[in-house]
Amino acid sequence: MNHKGTKDTKGINHKGTKDTKGINHKGTKDTKGINHKGTKDTKGINHKGTKDTKGINHKGTKDTKGINHKGTKDTKGINHKGTKDTKVMDERANDLSKEIIGAAIAVHRELGPGLLESAYEACLEYELLDRGIAVERQVPQSVIYRGVKLDCGYRLDLLVENLVIVELKTVEQLTPIHEAQLLTYLKLRRLWLGLLINFNVPVLKQGIKRLVNN
Repeated sequence: MNHKGTKDTKGINHKGTKDTKGINHKGTKDTKGINHKGTKDTKGINHKGTKDTKGINHKGTKDTKGINHKGTKDTKGINHKGTKDTKVMDERANDLSKEIIGAAIAVHRELGPGLLESAYEACLEYELLDRGIAVERQVPQSVIYRGVKLDCGYRLDLLVENLVIVELKTVEQLTPIHEAQLLTYLKLRRLWLGLLINFNVPVLKQGIKRLVNN
């Protein structure tokens, strides 16, 4: 008993109310994790009250790897025009080479050996056009020297669909210099496939050379 005759109870403060641990000076529970505004202070909540998620960019959209600045998928093997890599063009060139050889055999079967190159060239051009294949004859080919294009009078015998170069010969036999000439044309034109065809043979298959620019 205290000096006023009332029970001295432990845990009763000077105002006669229970002194409870965890009750703050305003009479409300002092809860850990409650911030000064009375809302829960949750980790991962940013200053605007929205979840701060990794991988979300400043516009609120997901920052996904492989998505380019236009929002479309950046796919390997697609070039800047949205078309597939040169693999498709190489496959087309390969198919064209078979068509060209077939057309050349038809010309040789009709004319036989012994004519001038220009005669076989004109007939092969006609045969390809008749089969619905685009072809150009005597196409000028410049030479690149120290970054400058120079017209040196070179001409491609036939250029088929801008993919295959065809060089025609009427010689006793093909030589390495003929192959070197065609390979140089392929490099200058930045093309993959060329055909060297010698019409001065009994059977045309003996006079066909297929060259690839690696």
